[in-house]
Amino acid sequence: MKLAILISFSGQGGVERMVMNVLRQFARYENLQLDLLLIRAQGPHLADIPGNVNVIHLNARHTLTSIPEIFRYLRRERPNAMLVAKDRAGRAALLAKSLANLVHSEVDTRIVIRLGTHLSTALAQRSAFNRWLRTAPMRFIYPMAHQIIAVAEGVRQDTLALARLDKNDVTVVRNPVITDSMLTNAQAPVPHPWLEDEIPVVLGVGRLSRQKDFPTLISAFAKAREQRPLRLIILGEGGDREALQAQVHNLGISDCVLMPGFDANPYRWLSRADLFVLSSRWEGSPNALTEALALGVPSVSTRCPSGPDETLQDGRYGPLLAMGDVDAMADAMLATLAEPLPAETLKQAVNEYKDSISAAHYLRLLGIDAQLAGRDGQDNQQAGSA
Repeated sequence: MKLAILISFSGQGGVERMVMNVLRQFARYENLQLDLLLIRAQGPHLADIPGNVNVIHLNARHTLTSIPEIFRYLRRERPNAMLVAKDRAGRAALLAKSLANLVHSEVDTRIVIRLGTHLSTALAQRSAFNRWLRTAPMRFIYPMAHQIIAVAEGVRQDTLALARLDKNDVTVVRNPVITDSMLTNAQAPVPHPWLEDEIPVVLGVGRLSRQKDFPTLISAFAKAREQRPLRLIILGEGGDREALQAQVHNLGISDCVLMPGFDANPYRWLSRADLFVLSSRWEGSPNALTEALALGVPSVSTRCPSGPDETLQDGRYGPLLAMGDVDAMADAMLATLAEPLPAETLKQAVNEYKDSISAAHYLRLLGIDAQLAGRDGQDNQQAGSA
């Protein structure tokens, strides 16, 4: 059986990392031929592609202009299924298949689209025309997909509303966040002396952008630090670095805030933090929050759309706060540090985010039987009980 994966690798983002995690699981299945179609090929994740994956670099620089190449690939290779990551790439694949069938190619490839963004919130600051331009085509194109995979129930509900789909057309599959390599990398040498000190370390992770709302985290940290000694580390890089550094300076907390930039192994930081805080304005499914719980790190999060309320199970495994509420975040940070949940309790909360279970769900929706792919079906049984 042949499975194609279509994606644009455009950097260091979570989408690329999640696709690589599930791809590595697919590569373990015998008798499953894998083609990875790349619209763009940038970023560190490209170094981790399994050797039995056939990499196809498309010449197109943009998703829309990739349609002719995808069309020719579908006519020539006729894969059993195609998994497409991201909205624009999904549209391109569906249009390419429709074009192939218009010329009587009879391409019956199942196309499944993975969506990881709460699009309504992400587009909230755009003009009404721009929002319409982005979402209106979904209503005409998405019904051609065999299935839409949403990474969280919030993304699912948003997609159903925007694309006006039947409820059975969109299925939630948890991100393949928890991997053996993540757990191994968490044991790498300590990257900074603060993580070995007795002063508690609060950690934030993500692109330095408006979405992650690190200004609220920094202000809440400054307020919490008035009550007890604390340190803050923010891992990530982005356009808001100068503004965040200026905020830290103006608050007079430069001596206890560290912004080391992007690290390909954030787990060695995360596993040693005393508290993880997600301050985002919106997410799809917050991978860093899931990773924190998987490593047994107490966590605090905004109740942003979407995902944190599902990951923390409506506050059962960590406080959920209104977005932008500095006082509430400071109070929650102090309370969680004072009475953290046991590490094993936090780890059990995210069992369904294991890569093997997620991959089994993907293969089922793609119509590829794990038994035929040479496995014993154990992952399918796990997926069914998750």
